[in-house]
Amino acid sequence: MPIWGWIMSLLEVEDLSVHYGQTAALRSLSLGAAQGEVTCVLGANGAGKSTLFRAIMGLAPKTHGVVRFAGEDITSRSTQEIVSMGIILCPEGRRLFPEMTVGENVRMGAIRVSDTRWIRQRLDFVHALFPRVLERREQQASSLSGGEQQMVAIARALMSDPTVLLLDEPTLGLAPMMIREVGVIVGDIRREGITVILVEQNARLALKVSDRGHVLETGELVLSGDSADILDDQRIQEVYLGG
Repeated sequence: MPIWGWIMSLLEVEDLSVHYGQTAALRSLSLGAAQGEVTCVLGANGAGKSTLFRAIMGLAPKTHGVVRFAGEDITSRSTQEIVSMGIILCPEGRRLFPEMTVGENVRMGAIRVSDTRWIRQRLDFVHALFPRVLERREQQASSLSGGEQQMVAIARALMSDPTVLLLDEPTLGLAPMMIREVGVIVGDIRREGITVILVEQNARLALKVSDRGHVLETGELVLSGDSADILDDQRIQEVYLGG
């Protein structure tokens, strides 16, 4: 059975706890993301947002609970197995290879693929979404602006042909104009049928581009619902949107 009665979750966590030593980073967390939708996860620093992604990807020590993908228990799967199933993380901080070109960084997303025709088709898809990445393909990644580097990071993740894309703080450190562009990009990805889970401190942007939202505080789920309803919630406005 899905965790939420209102949703058939493609990716879900149930009663998930994560500890680092004696410190609980997630406490009995249950939430889900529906196929083809954008789901946002909000919370202040230390709320457990990035830990949630690390747990899904098999990178954090789960002490209790279950992670399911398309109904299959993947709690104990290795990161490599999880990636091969189509769950791809675009990490916070972009983490490009600075001395490599933009094109080389993007193609790293398909490093395990030997089918050159498939790679070419995937590059065409990525370049259609990110014309600027195509324009900058011969430049070193270190020469790009922060916003351009974020585009390259997302393009690299999309080269892996994700079913579920985990976007971790994609607007961190970006100028307002680039923040708005990231919002447009998330919508474009959604229209391609890719399920997106967005961890984001810019709560207003995240709620505007998502279908459903979850709010974490100190590792616990405190609110879930339609993003539009959460955006209108007085407490969310006071705590996250400046009143």
